[in-house]
Amino acid sequence: MSVVGFDVGFLSCYVAVARAGGIETAANEYSDRSTPACVSFGPRNRSIGAAAKSQMVTNCKNTVQGFKRFHGRAFSDPFVQNLKSSLVYDLSQMPSGTTGIKVMYMEEEKVFSIEQITAMLLTKLKETAESALKKPVADCVISVPCFYTDAERRSVIDAAQIAGLNCLRLMNETTAVALAYGIYKQDLPTPEEKPRTVVFVDIGHSGYQVSVCAFNKGKLKILATAFDPEMGGKDFDERLVKHFCEEFAVKYKLDVKSKPRALVRLYQECEKLKKLMSANSSDLPLNIECFMNDIDVSSKLNRYAFEEMCADILARVEPPLRSLLEQAHLKKDDIHAVEIVGGASRMPAIKERINKFFGKEPSTTLNADEAVARGCALQCAILSPAFKVREFSTTDVVPFPISLKWNSAAEDGVSDCEVFPKNHASPFSKVLTFYRREPFSLEAYYNCPKELPYPDPTIGQYVIQKVIPQASGESSKIKVKVRVNIHGIFSVSSASLVEVQKSEEEEESMDTEHSTEKENEVLLQDTTEGRQEKKSDQPPQAKKAKVKTKVLELPIENNPQWQLANDMLNLFVESEGKMIMQDKLEKERNDAKNYVEEYVYEMRDKLHGIFEKFVNESDRDALSLKLEDTEVWLYEDGEDQPKQVYIDKLVDLKEEQYDHLEEAEVQKVDRMVNDVMIWMNSKMNQQSKQSLAVEPVVKTTEIQAKTRLFSTCNPIVTKPKPKVDLPKEENPSEPNGPVNTQENPEAQPSGTEQAAADGAEAKPDMDLD
Repeated sequence: MSVVGFDVGFLSCYVAVARAGGIETAANEYSDRSTPACVSFGPRNRSIGAAAKSQMVTNCKNTVQGFKRFHGRAFSDPFVQNLKSSLVYDLSQMPSGTTGIKVMYMEEEKVFSIEQITAMLLTKLKETAESALKKPVADCVISVPCFYTDAERRSVIDAAQIAGLNCLRLMNETTAVALAYGIYKQDLPTPEEKPRTVVFVDIGHSGYQVSVCAFNKGKLKILATAFDPEMGGKDFDERLVKHFCEEFAVKYKLDVKSKPRALVRLYQECEKLKKLMSANSSDLPLNIECFMNDIDVSSKLNRYAFEEMCADILARVEPPLRSLLEQAHLKKDDIHAVEIVGGASRMPAIKERINKFFGKEPSTTLNADEAVARGCALQCAILSPAFKVREFSTTDVVPFPISLKWNSAAEDGVSDCEVFPKNHASPFSKVLTFYRREPFSLEAYYNCPKELPYPDPTIGQYVIQKVIPQASGESSKIKVKVRVNIHGIFSVSSASLVEVQKSEEEEESMDTEHSTEKENEVLLQDTTEGRQEKKSDQPPQAKKAKVKTKVLELPIENNPQWQLANDMLNLFVESEGKMIMQDKLEKERNDAKNYVEEYVYEMRDKLHGIFEKFVNESDRDALSLKLEDTEVWLYEDGEDQPKQVYIDKLVDLKEEQYDHLEEAEVQKVDRMVNDVMIWMNSKMNQQSKQSLAVEPVVKTTEIQAKTRLFSTCNPIVTKPKPKVDLPKEENPSEPNGPVNTQENPEAQPSGTEQAAADGAEAKPDMDLD
């Protein structure tokens, strides 16, 4: 069973896997642990990750990056419309009304949903994990920003399903960081002691998140979260790009924004410059050759000027920190430590502001880039039965308050109730009791539109069906269970009708009860708190006679906002499978082409190298000409041929002289040659130490015996082969000149000589002095 954590970032992704030795970050095919969150489309296949990023300049219109921010958003969303002008690629509206991305793929115009694009990236990350684990990967935990809404989380779950992944949990990024930090701590307070409070600050490329966590031995509880979803490393990049666009317009009379390719190159160089300025305070150059219209551009900037330029962005660091402490009702002195992660957290100006706010130096004990992926892998290991992990429960929070509204039965109009307040423990279930004679609907929504980074507060509509009155004609008691599940997604999970067989007078009201049912292991504490809350909230009631009841399960029609329809999801799964197969076929075709090219270069090198003495001039010229013709063909008519054509071309080039040999026979000869080489080197070493006046350490009879032994045991030379004239070589073991090693059928070595030869072979003297 696989145990994998995926950190799917705005700019780059990380894959962490669990092994017997612990958690480690997997490297991709380029031996890089960071995989760009980038997908590129071509006339024959897709490129994903590093291969796609290399096409951002050459194939910019069809190379997609930064699509993470479009999950669960309508095309008409003002956020999406505002971003359209700054994107190199094109956005389009899907039939469902959500945002899609328009590209040219397989020489046709295609529109892919955000779920499909994310699924492509997850497919690549899945391959990286499978390569590291050497087995199929299905179960995983995927990270999402803590401010993601219901629609965005459901969109990521659908993307995982399209990629063939079983997401055990969508984990908030700050919660994953907290788990990676706390599970290894051996000195945490016991459950009876005051918890250790730690703040985690995560500033990535596109978002800024902070959380405060309470740690006790074996558990962590998120107390509160705060965020600025629009602040991150990209804002600093954009400020640099704007600065240089204005400078180049004056200095070189260039309109950079009119050329998408030039703009992409400028973004890449500004990102590099920003990283350099984090480590150096001196003036740093920015140089781009052939930037636009064959013009080379250059400029320079230093950290202090950059920080002044970004003063308004840096001012946004403090408000979420202040909000966090207010929500958790904590003082700065209550904070034990402040841990910072995320790529943008390396900027000195950001560290200074965090230090100034808390009055303590922020810690960097966690890997700023890989902490989220490692936390996800740890959570996957905890949820997986395949790994035995130290018990460590994780309680998250609801980021935005969730309310339900419905048409009131008792009075005309709409009633509503807040079921999950902000920072309520998650996952969690509650049971609502209604009294109804007919089917009714509930609408879930976020009741704080100003805090929401999402324009539509609607979560979904849920219709409770097949509601009928009691036999007496009175309203039936309907129990509706609502919950925020392990992914942080709200749902109306069940509804039941309580059929009363002995009726009693009841109040016409809506009761709220906290479920005593365990959702999973981490909810034990939450459930206990729910019982206590129920006890304190419910007024004392008169003792009633026992009532015989029968519970009937009711069907629920779920209509979550922007939910991908099942038939569309199945279509996307099928489409992804076809694209994976197309990528595989194209890879095999390219590999076959590369094999031909490699053989041409390798054989040409050998013909004028190690094979030069063994091939006559006419044969060498003929083969050289054939190789040259093949090379010309590869770059002309053979540039774009089917896989089989390349296979046939390689077979035509290769010699069939030794095709009858089996691999085991070749390996046996190779071992024998190595043994003889060791024997020869040993004798040469011994001979070099001897005086020329004494008897030599090796004689011709021994060499002949070794040659005959090699010939009779050699499976290659015993089979028919063409005659090859080999040049005579001098034997360096004989100081006075060449030794005649030509085989003589009448000259057989004596038993003593054979034993000496065997003994010399068995115990070679490896004196290399």
